[in-house]
Parts: sequence; C-alpha cells; structure tokens
Amino acid sequence: MREIRKSKNITQEELVRLSGFDLRQIGRIERGEVSTNLSHLFKIAECLGVAPHELLMFPPAKTEIKKSK
Repeated sequence: MREIRKSKNITQEELVRLSGFDLRQIGRIERGEVSTNLSHLFKIAECLGVAPHELLMFPPAKTEIKKSK
C-alpha cells in the first residue's frame, strides 16, 4: 500500500483526509502491524485510484543465497 500511495504522490495525511481513517491506522496498515477489513480495503483502494486486488499484491520476498566455501 505504501508503494502505491507514494507512486501517486499521496501523503499519509492526504490519504487520511480522503479516506476518513485515522493517521495511526493508516501507518499500522502500511507497516503490516494490523489487518484491515474488506470495506476498509475497498475504501483505501478507491482513494488511491487502484483496484482492491492491487493492495493485496506483495513484492517477491528477497532471499539471501549463501555461497558455500
């Protein structure tokens, strides 16, 4: 969510204004500290101008490959 928000040059404060959610709640959602319900997901997606499923797409995890000696 953070990457999408930033790519659209929207601050957390602007997202708060658009969505009506609390700033702390937006921050916790972006950091993955809390889950959110579907109605919130749809509202955030609407405010960001994206399809809701885009907020559920996670970048591939970076795995560290250790070289054997």
